[in-house]
Amino acid sequence: MTAPDLTDPETLRERALAALTTARDRTALLTSCVEDPDLTAQHSPLMSPLVWDLAHIGNQEEMWLLREVAGRDAMRPEIDGLYDAFEHPRAERPSLPLLPPDEARRYAAEVRGRALDVLEGTRFRGTPLTEAGFAFGMIAQHEQQHDETMLITHQLRKGPAALTAPDPAPAPPFTGPAEVLVPGGPFTMGTSAEPWALDNERPAHQRLVPPFFIDTTPVTNAAYQAFIADGGYGDPRWWTPDGWTHIRSHSIEAPLFWRREAGQWLRRRFGVTEVVPPDEPVLHVSWYEADAYARWAGRRLPTETEWEKAARHDPAADRSTRYPWGDADPTPEHANLGQRHLRPAPAGSYPAGESPLGVRQLIGDVWEWTASDFLPYPGFTAFPYKEYSEVFFGPEHKVLRGGSFAVDAVACRGTFRNWDYPIRRQIFSGFRTARDAAAETA
Repeated sequence: MTAPDLTDPETLRERALAALTTARDRTALLTSCVEDPDLTAQHSPLMSPLVWDLAHIGNQEEMWLLREVAGRDAMRPEIDGLYDAFEHPRAERPSLPLLPPDEARRYAAEVRGRALDVLEGTRFRGTPLTEAGFAFGMIAQHEQQHDETMLITHQLRKGPAALTAPDPAPAPPFTGPAEVLVPGGPFTMGTSAEPWALDNERPAHQRLVPPFFIDTTPVTNAAYQAFIADGGYGDPRWWTPDGWTHIRSHSIEAPLFWRREAGQWLRRRFGVTEVVPPDEPVLHVSWYEADAYARWAGRRLPTETEWEKAARHDPAADRSTRYPWGDADPTPEHANLGQRHLRPAPAGSYPAGESPLGVRQLIGDVWEWTASDFLPYPGFTAFPYKEYSEVFFGPEHKVLRGGSFAVDAVACRGTFRNWDYPIRRQIFSGFRTARDAAAETA
């Protein structure tokens, strides 16, 4: 399987148009499935009102595609500050004079119409923003990232379900090996060639990785329930000091949205209460919880480098691929992406998406916490603005990899990096574990 040809202008134009259209269709779904009061309400202090995300999407598109790429004057300069994510924390946004829903929709639609005119006339070369259509890919990724954020808001929203989607196809119980050996040695991490890769994914560089074992699939609900049943949340041995303080002070005893009733675990998922399915990857756990489970299991979280080697290294070809299955873009046979479903698929699903070493579900289903802090790669250069990555570098944020069912393929690849605070649980986060293998392979 080969990567798409991104040197042909018409191919680039079609690819950019498809990415922008897919994102906008999803935005429309997420903002049309509830009434205006739900759009303007703040459903959690952790999240913006949905209407803020809608206008912010349009404002960012205007700034980069109309002003920066096309050199046009600002359409509505008076609203720039309202939709600056760094100027106003999420908790403050409901009190701002935001555009009402109909006006926000008209503004985003007008921006999109003008942006498509710009796309039609773009030559895809000459500046870093236009080279290979980077700015259009960046904006499509930005919108899809906010679509994922809006889907999180829908999960936090109280009341009946507003969204529906078919469940993933049933999968037979996974009977393969519980873990896979990833051989030691060098591999190429990051990318200098992926045209729409964001700044924190760059540049490509060599990493030397000792051998290690990694779980074949993400940790399941059933496995995590064993941790709970064994008193995992009440035993400080498994927790970092900060993690122990956090779960005790917030009375955390299970993943977010779980509750125990009549001897079984239930969860709330997009307005529906259901029995926690044992074979799905565990969801809505913090880094602290993932790390504690791994310690309890006698294992650890993989480092970001280990995760990427497991996802991209092809030992037969001795090279790094774009995805675990090769260089071709994802299809529904490879991974659970794009809000096609509203839940993870059972552990062991998508054999067509496994890596050459046999690791499954590295892309899609759940974001996977790693042991690593979010730091720049050697030779990192902020582009096109430092607020995308640079201001977040440091030990305060932990790296997540692989994407989730809520992530679109345009914003998910083997090099894509996500990050968040170790306390975060509202995100679609899970994990898999690893262990050292040096002694067994020496």
